[in-house]
This record gives sequence, structure tokens and C-alpha cells, in this order.
Amino acid sequence: MAMHFIFSDEVVLLFDFWSVHSPAGVALSVLVVLLLAVLYEGIKVGKARLLHQALTSLSISTSQQLIEETDQNSSSSDSPQVSRTRLRWFLCHFSQSLLHVAQVVIGYFMMLAVMSYNTWIFFGVVLGSGVGYYLAYPLLSMT
Repeated sequence: MAMHFIFSDEVVLLFDFWSVHSPAGVALSVLVVLLLAVLYEGIKVGKARLLHQALTSLSISTSQQLIEETDQNSSSSDSPQVSRTRLRWFLCHFSQSLLHVAQVVIGYFMMLAVMSYNTWIFFGVVLGSGVGYYLAYPLLSMT
């Protein structure tokens, strides 16, 4: 295996069964890696949006809870509102964790694809990352 970038139409990507021996196969593999990079960027933006929404909703419900407790002079910490807030926080944190795991796995797959040292695959990852960022970044400002 070459330890420098080469332009070739023969490459083994990630698994032994993903062995490519034709220009059409390389083009299809570049497309798949490009889409993985776009998905990676989309997950990254999705995590940021989910975190923003969680912090916004939790800060509003927490401040409402404090107002209600002050009005009622209640010292009970296990009210139904607190339970719903904790459940919402747990679900949001669980979703964030799943998205993080998916992002890490896809990131490692892309890294291993680049480590095939095939220049076409490398270009696919770089182009996919750029396209993914271009498509996903505007979604951050739509909150």
C-alpha cells in the first residue's frame, strides 16, 4: 500500500468487500464518501440546534418554575413540573449523545477513507465537507 496520495481507479475502502477496480466504481465511491461528509456536517449543525433549543426551553421552564414556587411558597422539589423538566433534559441529553456517537463514527469512517491515500477519495471528503457546511450552516441562523 502506497503511503502517499495517488490518482488511481483501484482502491479498497473501509472494508474488504468495498474493493473498487474501475473508474465508475471510484466515481460511485467518491459520491458515497461525499454524501457521508455532507451528513457529518448536517449532524454537527443538528447537534448545535438541539442544544440551543434545549437550553432555551429549559431556561424558560426553569424560570417559570421559580416564579410558581415563589408564588405558592412551595419547598417541594418533586413537583410534576420538575419531573417533566428532568425528563425533557434527559431526553435531550440522550438525543445529543446519540448524535455525538453518529458524528464520531462517520468522522472515523471519513478519516479511514482518506487514509486509503486515493486522491479522488480525498477530494470527495473535502468537497463533501464544504458542500455540507454550505448547506447546513444557514440552518443555524433559523432558530
